[in-house]
Amino acid sequence: MALIEIEDLRAGYGRIEVLHGISLQLEAHTLCAIVGANGAGKTTLLLALSRLIPIRHGHVRFDGRDITRAASHAVVRAGLIQVPEGRRMLATLSVEENLRVAGEARRAGDVATDLEAMYARFPILGTRRTLPAGSLSGGEQQMLAFARALMAHPKALLLDEPSMGLAPKLVETIFELIAEERARGTSILLVEQNARKALALADYAYVLERGTIALHGKGKDLLGREEITAAYLGEVTDRASR
Repeated sequence: MALIEIEDLRAGYGRIEVLHGISLQLEAHTLCAIVGANGAGKTTLLLALSRLIPIRHGHVRFDGRDITRAASHAVVRAGLIQVPEGRRMLATLSVEENLRVAGEARRAGDVATDLEAMYARFPILGTRRTLPAGSLSGGEQQMLAFARALMAHPKALLLDEPSMGLAPKLVETIFELIAEERARGTSILLVEQNARKALALADYAYVLERGTIALHGKGKDLLGREEITAAYLGEVTDRASR
């Protein structure tokens, strides 16, 4: 069953169209990876799904509901939650205040109970709960961004470059967290600069090229095709298009 259905999506900025008729699906309880070179439109796709930029043409359905023209806050309330590139903390607020804001935004579950669950799952955040979010290290901020999204009880997560700027050991930790959340049943649409790791983890994957889908298939199948890894992946270190 498809949780997210995108049909002939076109979106961009001003007069520039970045996405040229994208169609894809995210099946419930699976992880779908979106990979591609710099400028392919990966971040633009997530911004359009979150309703943070206008959709010019096409349709998006989430959990059986048409959200093509929905307000961004309505998309959050419906359970489609984005973890943006660069973490985007409320830097002057404490770790706990960041988590409370996220929990109250969707009004799903008991905030106090959810806070304790996040501190149990991310112990480092518990030790930092009173510190300004802007004072955390990059790895700690990424954990906070992940925990903040989970406070909203997502039906689906949109993850934009979660490993960007992190040391290799922390990249492993972040991918372990993503795999764990997928195992818990959360559906995940993952845009990731480390395409090899993303494809190895993905149930299904799409390769974007200049705003169109060039290839798609099971993640491990795409990873195993030598011509694809040579043409699209290499040692991928790109950033998504803005």
